[in-house]
Amino acid sequence: MQMQQLYQEIILDHHKHPHHAGLRDPFGAEVHHVNPTCGDEVTLRVRLEGDGREAKVLDVSYDALGCSISQASTSVMTDLVIDRTLGEALDVLGEFTTMMTSRGTLEGDEDVIGDGIAFAGVSKYPARVKCALLGWMAFKDAAAQAAADDTAAAQAAADDTAAAQAAADDTAAAQAADQGAAVPAAVAEES
Repeated sequence: MQMQQLYQEIILDHHKHPHHAGLRDPFGAEVHHVNPTCGDEVTLRVRLEGDGREAKVLDVSYDALGCSISQASTSVMTDLVIDRTLGEALDVLGEFTTMMTSRGTLEGDEDVIGDGIAFAGVSKYPARVKCALLGWMAFKDAAAQAAADDTAAAQAAADDTAAAQAAADDTAAAQAADQGAAVPAAVAEES
């Protein structure tokens, strides 16, 4: 079997039996991306746990409409990013994007992009590159939004903690002031 034929079978298999398809809860961010050139579209959800590049990608779910390339590529992407850190997932995305935008000059590193290497031949056709990258760019967008929301939530929690500490400090100061005022009164009564 020639490699090109094997790659076509990988793409067709992911198209016929997409992995992680169907939108699931809970999620941290949801995005909707459309390829205006061909009309392919994907709604994608990402769930992260943790902060920054060390955040873990707990889940990626999606609902896609379009050609076999865009749907198969999104299926492959989910296999490659779920259960990795966000940093690792973005590194895989970078490797896949570099291969896809090489116009066929790079074969890609199978150790990094796994079944994504099946799309190396697609990179020779600029009109199809956007199809192959649609789900990947949606993941990048959703992950950025989820990470920003987590950062905002963490900041809000930190602000709430600081506000609660300030309120506790004010209460303690008020109690100390009351006790300070009470002591002279008690001392005055004893005198």
